[in-house]
Amino acid sequence: MTTKKKRSSNTQNDRWVAIAADSAVEASKVGDSGPVFVRLRNPATDAASLYLFGSGDSQLYEVKAFNEDCHSWFVGQTVQRDGRLLYFTPMDPLFLLLPYLMKAGKEGKFQPVQQVVMDEDYPACTRLLSCSQTQASLHHVAEEKEVGSQKFHRYSQEKTMEWLKKKVDKTVRALKTSNISVGGGVKSMTYIRAKQESDAREEDYLRYAHGLISDYISDDLSRELLKALGLPEISSPKELEPPSKKRKMSDRPVEAGEDYTKFNSADFARKPPKKMTAAQKSLAKVDKSGMKTMSAFFSPKVKTEKN
Repeated sequence: MTTKKKRSSNTQNDRWVAIAADSAVEASKVGDSGPVFVRLRNPATDAASLYLFGSGDSQLYEVKAFNEDCHSWFVGQTVQRDGRLLYFTPMDPLFLLLPYLMKAGKEGKFQPVQQVVMDEDYPACTRLLSCSQTQASLHHVAEEKEVGSQKFHRYSQEKTMEWLKKKVDKTVRALKTSNISVGGGVKSMTYIRAKQESDAREEDYLRYAHGLISDYISDDLSRELLKALGLPEISSPKELEPPSKKRKMSDRPVEAGEDYTKFNSADFARKPPKKMTAAQKSLAKVDKSGMKTMSAFFSPKVKTEKN
């Protein structure tokens, strides 16, 4: 009796394909810890998300994954079964610190930030304080007091709104500079420009930028930011938001979505009829009356009931 050989597990398949800047994966100084993946509390969903700390915890990177069904990678002579594409982008650590500052701010007193940023479920959150821009940026979202050589902070809603509004303004400028279409002149599935970019109003840019920033803050803070921007709430966001924003809300990378939309269109399934060959034309003229089809020879015979 023969037995099937079990396929040995290939550890080379347990790898990821990722896109990252050199600064995210290289050690900057001798003795610095290398890049580290950590689980932190997502500021928008309050659930666990994956982040990357660069060398020496100097920079925080957001980890995003683009995933498709039935997708794998050919790397050298091996096949990587995990077909996801990971990419790391720099992220402002203040977004992750905000929930801790807001929670401590309810006490209404100044506290050392080391005492505020503590989480039993996500102990790695203290590493956020090691990022180079954290200490220099806390004044954007909190009031500061210095006693001796120690600083104390208290969350400020007013400062936070001003900081978020500046984030929105910078995002709007980046959208315009990059010529990203955000208005109604974009067809929802194909991103084909139907009208001139002048059709996009300033409100379209603000709403789009607000949506992008809202991916990193709580729903309550997002609504407060909407009011601070002077934008009224819309009754049906999915109907009125720009088409490109709808794709962002689905958490699908825009670049890959543009490449694969042709496979989702109805026109792609419509193929022109093939031309018949001379032999097929001759066969079509033959009288087929009384002939059985090929499938009839393979069909089961119908049993007749006996009286």
